[in-house]
Amino acid sequence: MSRKPEPAPDWNETVQLVRQGCEVAANRLVEALYGHVLRIVRNHLPRGHDDSDLVQEVFMKVFSSIDSFRGIQPFPHWVARIALNTCLDQLRRQKARPEVRFSDLSAADAGFIDMLMEGTDATTAAPAEYDGRELVERLLATLKPHESMILRLLDLEKKSLREVCDLTGWGLSRVKVCAMRARRKLNDQLKRLERGRNR
Repeated sequence: MSRKPEPAPDWNETVQLVRQGCEVAANRLVEALYGHVLRIVRNHLPRGHDDSDLVQEVFMKVFSSIDSFRGIQPFPHWVARIALNTCLDQLRRQKARPEVRFSDLSAADAGFIDMLMEGTDATTAAPAEYDGRELVERLLATLKPHESMILRLLDLEKKSLREVCDLTGWGLSRVKVCAMRARRKLNDQLKRLERGRNR
């Protein structure tokens, strides 16, 4: 028999108890939001990165700034924004953005790029054992951290523009401009990779 999921805590009450130093409420907060924060960290950092350290850093920031929570947005959204900003900070600390060269691509990667350049839906036309995810990750890693984050939210996680605005705290025009520039950069990279093949 499957266990019923725990109901979400009353966030206003939980936040108030945490502010008063209640350890039980702090533990309840972490338990309720741990999976939420972990998903954000895993979605926005390169594979192979230690998730647990960054999740811990997110919760440290949540507790150190909990007095600034005003209840204007739902508490989990406020925590998600802190998690996203923590991921961005981590990506900035890593600094160097690797370059993807045609000579580094596997035959499957090259075929995937061909399909993209021809306008074929690579997600359905590619062989079942190849989904292009690793190549997409490598290409996203070449962008600035905030550009990569916006494309992940919009194109990989399929969030609406309004949801992205809520999560980032950015205005609609800033999100749109950032996404447009990031997509243009990725398109330029694909063209450069295609030219590399023809040399």
